[in-house]
Amino acid sequence: MFPSPRTPVGSARRALGSSVSRSAGSRKNLGAGSLLSPTARRVSVPGARTSSTRIVGHLTVSETVSYDVQTFGSSLPVQVMEALAKAEADDSLTVQVDESRWAWLVCKDRLIIWKIAQSSFAKLTVCKELQLPVSDFQCYADLVAISSCAGAGEPPSIQSVSVMAATNEGFVRYWPSLVHEGTYTETYVDFGGNLCAFLKAVKGGSFVLSSLRNQLVRLIPDGSGKVHQRVLQQGQGVLSGIGRRVSSLFGILATNNEDTLCSMLWNKVDCLYTLSNSSLNKWELSETSEHHILSWDMNRILKEHISDAIWGSESNYEEIKEGVNIQYLDLQQNDDGLVILATAWHPGDSPCVCYYTLITVVDEGYNISSEVIVEVTQFNPPFQSEEQLSACQLVVPDFCSQAAYLRTEDAVFACSTGTGRGSLPQEKIPFGVQGDYILGGGSCAGLPVFFTRNNGLIIIVAREGYSVLPEDMEESLTSSLAGTVNEGSLLEAAARMETIAQEDKTKLLKAAFLQYCRRDVLGAQCVVNEVFTPDADLNLDSELDRAVTQISVDLVDDFPASDPRWAESVPEESAGFSNTSLILLHQLEDKMKAHSLFMDFLHQVGLFQCLSTYQVRGMPMATRLLLCEHAEKVSAAIVLKNHHSKFPALVNAAILNVLHKRMCPVLQNLTLADVFFREVSQIDAIFECLIDQEESDLESTPIESVEWAQIVVNVNSILKDMLQAAIQYRQNKSALYKADEHSRKEPEYVPWTASSGPAGIRTAIVRQHGIILKQIYPQADSALRGILAEQVVALLDSFLDGYVTQLKSLNGPSEQERYNNLEMEYFQKRSELLYPLLSLGQYQWAAALAEKYCDFDILVQMCEQTDNQAKLQHYMTQFSDQNFSDFLFRWYLEKGKRGKLLSQPVTQHGQLASFLQAHEHLSWLHEINSQDFEKAHRTLQTLANMETQYFAKRKTLLGLSKLAALASDIPEEVLHEEINAIAVQERFLMHQEYLPKPLLEEKELSLNVMPVLTAFQLIQLYISEENRGANELDFKKALDLLDYIDKEEEEEDYVNKLKLEILCKALQKDNWSSSDGGDDPIEASEDSVFVKVIQKLLKEGVQLKEYLPDVKDLLEADELGNLKYNSYFEFVLKAIYEHYVQGQD
Repeated sequence: MFPSPRTPVGSARRALGSSVSRSAGSRKNLGAGSLLSPTARRVSVPGARTSSTRIVGHLTVSETVSYDVQTFGSSLPVQVMEALAKAEADDSLTVQVDESRWAWLVCKDRLIIWKIAQSSFAKLTVCKELQLPVSDFQCYADLVAISSCAGAGEPPSIQSVSVMAATNEGFVRYWPSLVHEGTYTETYVDFGGNLCAFLKAVKGGSFVLSSLRNQLVRLIPDGSGKVHQRVLQQGQGVLSGIGRRVSSLFGILATNNEDTLCSMLWNKVDCLYTLSNSSLNKWELSETSEHHILSWDMNRILKEHISDAIWGSESNYEEIKEGVNIQYLDLQQNDDGLVILATAWHPGDSPCVCYYTLITVVDEGYNISSEVIVEVTQFNPPFQSEEQLSACQLVVPDFCSQAAYLRTEDAVFACSTGTGRGSLPQEKIPFGVQGDYILGGGSCAGLPVFFTRNNGLIIIVAREGYSVLPEDMEESLTSSLAGTVNEGSLLEAAARMETIAQEDKTKLLKAAFLQYCRRDVLGAQCVVNEVFTPDADLNLDSELDRAVTQISVDLVDDFPASDPRWAESVPEESAGFSNTSLILLHQLEDKMKAHSLFMDFLHQVGLFQCLSTYQVRGMPMATRLLLCEHAEKVSAAIVLKNHHSKFPALVNAAILNVLHKRMCPVLQNLTLADVFFREVSQIDAIFECLIDQEESDLESTPIESVEWAQIVVNVNSILKDMLQAAIQYRQNKSALYKADEHSRKEPEYVPWTASSGPAGIRTAIVRQHGIILKQIYPQADSALRGILAEQVVALLDSFLDGYVTQLKSLNGPSEQERYNNLEMEYFQKRSELLYPLLSLGQYQWAAALAEKYCDFDILVQMCEQTDNQAKLQHYMTQFSDQNFSDFLFRWYLEKGKRGKLLSQPVTQHGQLASFLQAHEHLSWLHEINSQDFEKAHRTLQTLANMETQYFAKRKTLLGLSKLAALASDIPEEVLHEEINAIAVQERFLMHQEYLPKPLLEEKELSLNVMPVLTAFQLIQLYISEENRGANELDFKKALDLLDYIDKEEEEEDYVNKLKLEILCKALQKDNWSSSDGGDDPIEASEDSVFVKVIQKLLKEGVQLKEYLPDVKDLLEADELGNLKYNSYFEFVLKAIYEHYVQGQD
């Protein structure tokens, strides 16, 4: 998640913890007979294969214990054999074997280069003889290099191969194509009088030539064959950037005249390393430039490690180490890092022997790791002279293996780099008899290839039948099965047992695993087929799953039975595997290797895809994932053991707490760590106890002391590194544990790193989160706060990763409800744990996690708090497929930030428009902002028609709709219709707007908050008794409102009845008494509300005869109340009708 400096190919590896690894070959384990004798350990080289199986007929070679020496490739070319036959005894003959299957022999001034044929039966061999430049010194193969322009993965053909050769003086000859051996160009490299040492082919068809004083020049041929030169400078020295012509005036100066170059290594990608007697240097090379990356003062650092590995157990070690001499010889590389060959001797030893040592360091990009692994081999010849020491060279044939071979003129010593456990037996294979000796070598097809005077090209391979298991596990497993099932009749025993008990099935599977480790794959397969029928219907927690799980647990919880301190603690049933390494870290590495072999076994014999489930922590788990869990715990245990060395008091206290909770006794001869690290399957118990110890230490330590906060920093380091190691293993090795595409549905997967409950990992992380941010962070300075924030983010990363892994396992339709519930829990926990980082201003870390786990709420809040609109726009693009824009728009709506919602840049208008389709009350604003006035008019009109809650809002929406229509490009005719339709609605709303104020006060109503009233509701208000001041205008408005009654939805005479009610209410507003007027009824009624209403109708041209109800119907209406019985009222009303209605005619 968080980038680190670039690391070159091959440097990535897990930490082994201890800075020095004392191997079985360290001084205290060496006897007089061990100088030439092979160890009892027998291991075959993984992947060793060759096209020829002819064993070299050599008496001494045939006596080797663990290895065979075989011819390699086809017969040597005639030119090579003739050169060997004609060479004098004192002639210098050197050979180099290249990984591209090309080899070359340098004999005097002749260079013979040939292609190594794939088969020993090849008839034709490509071979060319080239003439080397004239020299006063002997020529040798290290000053010859080939380059090929063949594509990646293609074998270089003769047409694509170019050759360069140099003399000691610096004369260089270049052949652009091996096809034309007579065509070459020459140049001269001036090293200021220093002799040349190595020539390497590097990037882009160029070469690098070095001097013995660690001076480097890059030689770059152009299309015409001319060779250009460019000096590789260390750092930014005085000659940095000076061209070839100027620097030649001075010669090419070395940075240290006493610095002697020992080896030069090209990593086949872009890095060039040089090893001198004092330092390790690294350059990065591109097609056109070179950059000096680092210079590591290794002698100062390595001398201490090497001396301690060899003489560290001596009582007078401090005195001895002052007289130790070390010479560095060679540099190679494998998957674990850079491998340095060195030899050490002490003149005061009697006898004085040379301890050949392999040192592995890790290139971390811009620096060398502080971790140093020292392997003291059992190759310890007597010291004779320093000149003789430099004749030993290192071959590391397989990048992915720890196999190593030390080559001298008369012997090859096979060993391991020490970064793996028990991967190769140590043995010396001598050649210096009958006039034979080694002329050179290299590697090809992952095999160590050597060229001897008598036998030509040969390879050294481990013999078949040797187990690849760690040695003591192999021996213990064999002895544990001897009393139960005889190995020779293993298959017969399985066939005889018609019903095999579960315990016996486990033992038989264990025995089959042992056969597999001994390379007897067929025998192992037969046993498996007999015990576990491939076609059997294996149910949950099947016999196979129980057997496989038991063996896996036995491997990771192995008792070190051969350690005498453990002798009284090993139960009989646990004797199946034994691990005798007295170094806990190596015990854990052995367990990891055994687990890897067990996984290979399950895949190879076809059992892996038959695995089902097994009950773990109260719920079923896929057995394949349980196997991965065991390896993850070993990875975490290795990390914990490394931290145990750094923080012994803290880790020991937590371990003691764990063992107390388990009620596990610690015998007198054992340490707490011995007992705890033995049971790797329960390693997760340390999490809760580490935090318990942390809380205890915080309480007992003064808050003002430096150690107070450091307690939490240390615990954080342990927790996060353990979790990261486990999760990294799970991710990196996922292919190894991957289920078959057609496998059955698996249950929910809860990784052990995501376990819940009081002692669960999730609970521990939440506890630690609170301790860090609530207790320690407020008291910390800025530097410590940065450290704490980084650590808590790493813990939260592991926490959230567990939820994601768990959610991904729930992918079935029947699991949807469980998925939804877990997702809700995940969202809640994610917010609870990330928000504190936001509130503390740790925006960078909060953003890192929120981006990785898609917590959009945190991202939006962060951008709002920092007013970083550019970042918001970036997230809209980054998370476009996850609808980040919709989330942001919704967030703005919920927070009432409508201004920001509607002020989005033009690039977001399309997404905003789509979002606002479901939010029409805002979409019209966006449409106006986008100048889509017609659409805004339609939206506003729709909103107005839908608005019933607020009268004032509806009136406003109609007014805005009219304005938008007028501003639009709607055609004139259509616009006129639209405006008229809006005007009709506005006239209706005016009836509500003009309700008498006293009436509204009486009804406790306000126009600002009133709902939109219907026509009927308005009529009732206008003619109601509460409208005490109602006049002809009010009743006329009530009659006008009859036009807004939906006649289609009401009864046929509904409007007439309503009109009759209005008129009756108008008549009741006056006192129809005979004493009020004179004899003239028209004059007496002219001030009545009813007559004034009629007069208004007349002014509007209403035909009263058609509009007013019949006078008879009016007099009989119940709404008149007592007026029905008033004879004077009847007289006057008829007179009014006669005067106004008939008079209109």
